[in-house]
Amino acid sequence: MLDKKIYDEIFSRSFTIPIKVVFWDGKEKNYGPEGKSDITIKFNEKVPIKEVVKHATLTLGEAYMDKKIEIDGSIQKLITSAYTQSDSFMSSLKLKKYIPKFSHSEEGNKKEIQEHYDIGNDFYKLWLDDTMTYSCAYFRTPEDTLEQAQMNKVHHILNKLNTKPGETILDIGCGWGTMMFTAAKEYGLKAKGVTLSQEQYDFVNQKIQDENLGDQMEVMLEDYREVNEKFDHVVSVGMFEHVGKDNLPGYFETVKKLLKQDGNALIHGITGQHYGVGVDAWLVKYIFPGGYIPDVKENVGHILDAGLQIDDLEPLRRHYQKTVEIWDRNFHKVEDKVNEMYGDRFVRMWDLYLQACAASFESGNIDVIQFLLTNGPSGTAMPMTREYMTDLDKKTAE
Repeated sequence: MLDKKIYDEIFSRSFTIPIKVVFWDGKEKNYGPEGKSDITIKFNEKVPIKEVVKHATLTLGEAYMDKKIEIDGSIQKLITSAYTQSDSFMSSLKLKKYIPKFSHSEEGNKKEIQEHYDIGNDFYKLWLDDTMTYSCAYFRTPEDTLEQAQMNKVHHILNKLNTKPGETILDIGCGWGTMMFTAAKEYGLKAKGVTLSQEQYDFVNQKIQDENLGDQMEVMLEDYREVNEKFDHVVSVGMFEHVGKDNLPGYFETVKKLLKQDGNALIHGITGQHYGVGVDAWLVKYIFPGGYIPDVKENVGHILDAGLQIDDLEPLRRHYQKTVEIWDRNFHKVEDKVNEMYGDRFVRMWDLYLQACAASFESGNIDVIQFLLTNGPSGTAMPMTREYMTDLDKKTAE
């Protein structure tokens, strides 16, 4: 009885839209504003409230994975509502004290990256686009396909860096190599990439050989902190979320160390425009082991402490929301195949992850921002105005 009373109190202030809840004893109750609900939360069995209070998202996420809870309707819409309601259990700062802490050694980082990215190329091929890009796309028009938007993002980054043929570029956390190959083949750059994923390394290395680009490209299976060269440009997409809170200062210091004087870097990653973004216990356990999302103030402080200067900041929150929504639609189209490969619990886990991510971006709980940085006074060796970015993007599109 006590569990149900506490659930009732939690749900009574957690939603901005009408939600119906069916409890484990079969009784139903509506929450949120009045109106017809198109989302129903059904408890197939009681989930102890003491576990919810201890780790809300972890406990409820596992309950969904294990079918102790069913959700009829849009998970994204449900979670967006909970994030938007400032007094909900998803937004309450009282829960932040339960956030786990992590350390990030080089060996630890390697293990964490491989746990996520070495599920298998065959899995990601099922629902990513042909570029095999697993990060925020850039939609120049509403009609852009996901593949086109991913290539827009690559060009947008390389155009922002104002690269010149013959210059060198390092891609930290190079993924499946789309940035590197575009930089080498279309921009005439000498490109090097580093990754801790064996699957990604093998894929990129084989492609370099297949396309006879060994004189212009190289991929290394090593930690970015082990690189001892200097480059005209450094790119890092979706990387700093993996390094951990304690290693963020060293991450930006390493970016500076890798840049030539007056060289520039484009750092693209998930962040937040409010305090208390941090980590989520469920995401850390099942999706991104060791992950930590810094807020903008943290990143800017580390950038300044490293001796880098800021040329430009660009939020891409809505772009990532749309990217993840497309991924989830693609995932649903192949969920039967994923079920055969990994089982129903894995399917529910990834569907929850993708919809929860879309909800986080939709509600503004998290953002993604591109930081354009210079190793020297801001704007050195760059055009005087930002118009060059738009001009180059238009030229590339044409």
